[in-house]
Amino acid sequence: MAQAFFWNREAECLPRPELEKLQVERLHRVVAAAIERVPLYKERLGQAGITAGDITSLADLRCLPFTTKEDLRDTFPYGMFGVPMEQVVRIHASSGTTGKQTVVGYTRSDIGVWAEVIARTLGAGGTTGGDIVQNAYGYGLFTGGLGLHYGSEALGAAVIPLSGGQTKRQVQVMQDFGSTVLCCTPSYALVIAEVGAEMGVDFSRLPLRVGFFGAEPWTEGMRTEIEAKLAIDALDIYGLSEIIGPGVAYECLEKAGLHIAEDHFLPEVVDPETGEPLPPGERGELVFTTLTKEALPLIRYRTRDLTVLDDAPCACGRTCRRMRRVTGRSDDMLIIRGVNVFPSQIESVIVGIEGVAPYYLLVVDRKPGKMDELEVRIEISEDIFSDEMKELERLEQRVLSEIESVLGLSVRVKLVEPKAIARSEGKAKRVVDRRDLFK
Repeated sequence: MAQAFFWNREAECLPRPELEKLQVERLHRVVAAAIERVPLYKERLGQAGITAGDITSLADLRCLPFTTKEDLRDTFPYGMFGVPMEQVVRIHASSGTTGKQTVVGYTRSDIGVWAEVIARTLGAGGTTGGDIVQNAYGYGLFTGGLGLHYGSEALGAAVIPLSGGQTKRQVQVMQDFGSTVLCCTPSYALVIAEVGAEMGVDFSRLPLRVGFFGAEPWTEGMRTEIEAKLAIDALDIYGLSEIIGPGVAYECLEKAGLHIAEDHFLPEVVDPETGEPLPPGERGELVFTTLTKEALPLIRYRTRDLTVLDDAPCACGRTCRRMRRVTGRSDDMLIIRGVNVFPSQIESVIVGIEGVAPYYLLVVDRKPGKMDELEVRIEISEDIFSDEMKELERLEQRVLSEIESVLGLSVRVKLVEPKAIARSEGKAKRVVDRRDLFK
């Protein structure tokens, strides 16, 4: 058995009866606060005839209405906030389907909760105050960089805030500064490994010991590859901006599922079609209710991520439930190198460009040892099909530029001849995902 590490043993190993009692108390409080401070919840819960006093057990959770990403868009930017702006000390945002972002606010208390759950995440991999954390997640509106940064500092570790990119420099810093912990997307970890090998670096001779990888889907096969190339333990972490960012769930060194910080985030798995709760062991859509968030309290938020909840005890001693690796989505969103991509974003671009038809296909692939690649295939219009090559190249470059501007992500664009993309009598097939996320 791997050695167990804890940042907050009392919270992480709380006996289930005590944990569930705490969850009910916090659920009661968050429902009361939502009714009082968030107009959408006041209206919906009022229409349903539900008051905070009706919440007396975890079973009452299923009586509460769901919240969706559409609710956040409809109340853009601050309509779902549960505190006045004077109490908001941080704003992050994630990409939206048509360029409108999902806005997330944090109070000072929320920042403290975030740092706490990230400290637990890092501690589960053996990180201590004596470690040097190389943070290669992006800083900015994306929650990854600053989330891991604050959590590392809370734990007492030294943080190197490199952010993403400049891969040769990442490798050089590992060598020069003696980094012991790496935080980045799993695909970028493989890029670091590849560049390091080209530089003649033997990672097994470096102090680097463990990595925390998330923000995109990855597989057990990818874990094996990362661990072999970087000579580290590779641990999966999970989070989403709307709930808090990274830190919602994390693997320990047992690598047997991701422990959910259940004292802060109450999980369910429901049938994606009916919304009915599913028992542990059945695959469905992950739903979270925030129990301690102040600026953006969310009740039964539908993540659209597909997973399985596991109630069995973990050998590490943590009592919180675990979730298995996310293996898909119940909607059409893709996660490419940590960026949310919706087909509708592509559509919003091409409908405004003369010379292309509204028929497109997104092809996602991941070659061994490489980052995710997105190719956008778009039909050209019949009237320009015979145009000279230079004109087609200019059109392709314009489409590429506008798509990358909307997504904030480098892609490949391939213009194809009219009617080259298959038509459908039902729902159009917009995505071909060649990544095998079940291995």
